[in-house]
Amino acid sequence: MARYDVVVIGAGLGGLTAGAILARAGRKVLVIERSNSVGGAASSYKSGDLFVEGSLHETSNPHDPRDPKHRVLTRAGVIDAVQWIPAGAFYQARGGPLDRPFVMPDDFDAARRALGGRFPQARAGIEQLLGEMERIALAAGTLSQQGGAFKNPRESMAALQNLVPAVRDRRLSLSRKLDQLFGDDEAIKCALTANLSYYHDDPATLWWPFFAMAQGSYLLSGVRFVQGGSQRLSSALARAVRIAGGEVLVRRIVGGIALDPQGRASTVTHTAKDGSDPQVVETLRIVSNAAPAALEPLMPAAAAAKLTASYAPMTPSASLFALTLGLSKPPREFGIAHYSTQLLPPWMKRLSDYAQGAALMAAEPGERVPPMSVADYAAIDSGVPAPPYVLSIIGPDLLSNWDSSDMDAYREKRGRWQQAIIRYLTSLYPGLARAVVAYRAVGPPVSQCAPRRGLRVRTGAALAAADPQALAPHGGAGTLPGVGLCRIRRLFRRRAVRRRMRRPDPGRELRLLRPAAGRYATVGRRRSTSSRRSGIALRSPERCRSRHRWNSPSNSA
Repeated sequence: MARYDVVVIGAGLGGLTAGAILARAGRKVLVIERSNSVGGAASSYKSGDLFVEGSLHETSNPHDPRDPKHRVLTRAGVIDAVQWIPAGAFYQARGGPLDRPFVMPDDFDAARRALGGRFPQARAGIEQLLGEMERIALAAGTLSQQGGAFKNPRESMAALQNLVPAVRDRRLSLSRKLDQLFGDDEAIKCALTANLSYYHDDPATLWWPFFAMAQGSYLLSGVRFVQGGSQRLSSALARAVRIAGGEVLVRRIVGGIALDPQGRASTVTHTAKDGSDPQVVETLRIVSNAAPAALEPLMPAAAAAKLTASYAPMTPSASLFALTLGLSKPPREFGIAHYSTQLLPPWMKRLSDYAQGAALMAAEPGERVPPMSVADYAAIDSGVPAPPYVLSIIGPDLLSNWDSSDMDAYREKRGRWQQAIIRYLTSLYPGLARAVVAYRAVGPPVSQCAPRRGLRVRTGAALAAADPQALAPHGGAGTLPGVGLCRIRRLFRRRAVRRRMRRPDPGRELRLLRPAAGRYATVGRRRSTSSRRSGIALRSPERCRSRHRWNSPSNSA
C-alpha cells in the first residue's frame, strides 16, 4: 500500500496550491481529481472554435509584494510560471443611476482624481473611503507576508494601526458604510461598487472590511489577467507538484476516507470514474478542496455528522451565471470600449436594488435582467485565440433558480435566458447580436464550494442579515485570498487586552494570521479548537476570487 504525508482531494486552485506548497516543503503529496483536467473553475478550453474561460475576468497583481497572493504563489513556485498581463482600467461602469459611463482606474491616486472630478459634491466622502480602503489593503498585504513583516515589530504594529478603521467599522455592512458617507447619492455608491458580483450579490449583507480589503487590493497593485487563461495557472501548479516529487491523478474518484480510532486520517480509497481499479493509500493528513456536502458521504458517520453540524446554520455564498459569446468582429467595433465593463440594468435605481438581481433567473426572461460583468479578451494582450472574438459575461444567480431534474426543460430555459442576455447587450451595443457566431453557457451557476465564512450575524447564518449592524467578522475561515481572516476577530479582541499591558508583543498576534491558497478542509489530528470540535478544520488558502473569482476575488475575479 502506497503511503503519503498528504492526500489532496480536488485539484482546484486551492487544492493545487496547497499541494504545491507542501510538496516543495518536502512532503510526499498525492492530488486526486475526478475531472479530465486540473483547475476546477480555473479552467480554459475550446468548444469548437470558441475559447471558453471558465472563471477568470481579472485579479490583482501578485508580483506586488503587498498583494496577498504574492507570498503564496512564490511558495508554490508559480509566480513567474505565467504572464500576468495588465488589463488597463479597473472597469467601466454604466447604467443604473449613472447618467453616463464612468471609468474606474486601477490605482488609488487615479481613482481619487476620477471620482472627485465626476462627483465633486462627494469629495470628502471619497477621500475618507479610499483612504480607509488603502490602509486596510496595505495592512492585509503586510499581514499576509508572514515570514518578512512578522519578524519586524515596527511593521507589525504599523499593520495593526492601519487596521484601526476596520476595527471601528467592523459591524458595518457595505451598504451602511456607504450610506454614512454618501447618504442618498446612489450614483457614487454604484460607481464605487459596480463590480460587486466579484464578491457577493447583496451590499446589505457584505461585510465592509472584506470589501475594502478585496477591492483595495486591485487599486493597490493594479488589475491583471493570466495570459492564455486561468488553465495556464492551474497547469503550472500541477507541474510544481510533480517537479517537487508529488503526484497528480485525474479521472479518479475518491470513494472513502477512513480515520483511526483517535479520529486521525488513516486511508483514502479512490477508483477510476467507472468504479474500476480501486486503490487504497495511507496518509497522515487529508486536505479537501471539495465542498463539505461532497466530503461528508466519504467520511465515517460520526465525523460527517460533526462536519454537517458545523455548517448547518450557514447559507451558501453567492453564485454566478456565466455566458461566453464568440463574435465575428472585435467587440470594440460595437462600442465596448474597455476590457472590463460593469452593466447596471435600467431598473436598478439604488445600490440596494442589486440584491434583487440574483433571483431574476428563477422566472422566465422578462423586462428585467441581472447586473452583469463583461470581459473583452480582445481588448488586451490576453493570449485568447481569435476569431471568434471572445466576450465573457457573468452575473449574480442562485442555484435554487434552476431545476435540473428535467434536463430538457432546464436547457430550454437556459437557452431563453441566453437569448435575453444577447438582446439586452444588443440594446446597448447595436449590431452585436448579428455578430454572434458561437456561444456557450457555463452552468448550472457557479457557486462557492463552501458557505461563506467572512460574515456572521446573531442568528449564525452567513449572509442573511436582518439587521445589517449585527454584521461582524466571523471566527472561522476567511474569504480574502492569502489572508487568514479566521484569526482577525481573535486579533481584535486580544489587541484590546494588550492595550492594558506594558510591553505588548505584536509579533505574537500577527503570527495568528497565515496566508494560504483556496478553501480547503484538513482532516486529521490538529490542535485548533475547530479541529477538536468537528474533526475537520477549515482553512482559507487563496481563491482568485475572481475567475473571475480568485475567490475574488482577491479576489480575484
